[in-house]
Amino acid sequence: MDRRKFLLNGVPAAAVLSEVINGFAIKAFNNESPLVQAFLQGGTNINDNVLVIIQLSGGNDGLNMVIPVGQYSRYYNARTNIAVAEAKVLKLQGFEETGLHPAMTGLDSLYKDGKLKVIQSVGYPTPNFSHFRATDIWMSASNSTQDVYTGWMGRYLSYKYPGYPVNYPNTTMPDPLAVQIGSATSLAFQGESVNMAMSFTNPNSFYNLITNTYDPAPNTRAGKELTFIRQITAQTQGYATAVKNASAKVTKQVDYPTSNSLADQLKIVARLIKGGLKTKVYMVNIGGFDTHASQVQSSDTSLGTHATILKRLSDAIKAFQDDLKFLEIEDRVMGITFSEFGRRIKSNLSVGTDHGAAAPMFIFGSNTNPGVLGINPDIPVSATVNDNIPMQYDFRSVYATMLTNWFCLDKNIVASLFPPEINIQLQALPLVKEGVCKADPVPEPPDINEPGAAVITNYPNPFTESTTIKYTTAGGHTMIQIIDMLGRVIKVLFENKNATAGTYTVTFNAAGLAHGVYYARFQNGTVQQVLPMLKVR
Repeated sequence: MDRRKFLLNGVPAAAVLSEVINGFAIKAFNNESPLVQAFLQGGTNINDNVLVIIQLSGGNDGLNMVIPVGQYSRYYNARTNIAVAEAKVLKLQGFEETGLHPAMTGLDSLYKDGKLKVIQSVGYPTPNFSHFRATDIWMSASNSTQDVYTGWMGRYLSYKYPGYPVNYPNTTMPDPLAVQIGSATSLAFQGESVNMAMSFTNPNSFYNLITNTYDPAPNTRAGKELTFIRQITAQTQGYATAVKNASAKVTKQVDYPTSNSLADQLKIVARLIKGGLKTKVYMVNIGGFDTHASQVQSSDTSLGTHATILKRLSDAIKAFQDDLKFLEIEDRVMGITFSEFGRRIKSNLSVGTDHGAAAPMFIFGSNTNPGVLGINPDIPVSATVNDNIPMQYDFRSVYATMLTNWFCLDKNIVASLFPPEINIQLQALPLVKEGVCKADPVPEPPDINEPGAAVITNYPNPFTESTTIKYTTAGGHTMIQIIDMLGRVIKVLFENKNATAGTYTVTFNAAGLAHGVYYARFQNGTVQQVLPMLKVR
């Protein structure tokens, strides 16, 4: 075992993790960056809100999680061997053309209680389909072509707690800045020079810490050394006492589902928050979403491996939210889910789905602005194995909104926390109830399904060589991207940061491009729309 793996797996300690990663040679930002300058100003807008991040490892099939009932015939034709029966879909009240997988009764209940937001088709331009690289992109909030070696949460925590780990813990922040349960500390928490999180590789390592017990070590010289290092590390760990004290304050919680690793992790999170830790961010993990084969049972497509995982996810979040309410802390906590990518529109011959592009995200909590953001993704009449869900919302806009409207950071500071040259205009999204941060309210985008409400159209459609796109902007930042069926942004057709309000036209010349479906993605402030266009021979 190498030294790094030895320490990561053997020691549940932020101090040791910092020692391992300290001296990390590659920096994503230099001393002139807005982020470094922001450090000098110190943190502002202090609140006790907490964010819980749930990672769905493996690439979740969003089309079978959030089902486009309004396009059911196209959905079914694209994945006949795995499509969930329409009658079994849990249709969302007020958005009956959209529904949840029938295994997700827990999240359906939260939705009915006004504690769940569904964000349709979240991704980023030109997606990467490698598990490792795609995960890094989501953790770092970089472009797919950038190498960024700090995490989006690491940069936030570095801003909020400048100078860490020197002189930490202290009277102002005596607790871990972030806690991760279920895997080794991720890139998401990597700061400028050190990792900002305390990591428990599994729930057992947490309970070992609070009970002063250790996993058995082999009866060898190396095993004795391992036991000794674990003991010394626990004794010298600055945060161990804080974690133990917080845990000891909570003696009763609601029942969580058994044989559910995510529920086990979330139960610990609720216990630590109620116990008084000032920790701002928690990350937990549930795996098994890489469903290339045998995704469903052939006799009943609402059952199978994907359904089992979705039920565990849904049941765990529901129990966690119930526990937060029981512990009288639910107004302080919001959660988000993400996966490194979605799956293709068309299923494969192995009764599964292959790596794809955009997928839904969930935002949950009593301060969530409930409902569905976005529309059902467009599904071609005859989907091919290369067809992907087109992106509606950039995941970095979700991150930015949580930092602005949940952690109450100034939007200019938030912009500085993202890597340079990410080439996106961060959107403020209606994810958090008004008044949490006393900021300007984020309006819901108009319903583009209403007659006359569309803000972007094209003619002719289908077209052979070119088509004219007509769009209406309210002014300010306005952008039209052209996206192909692999999710790649092949052209930024129009972008103006200070556009004048009005209705305009622009021509998309597709000469030299292959025939097939292309998408015009329109973005203007909080408004966005994805328009399918068909090029024919």
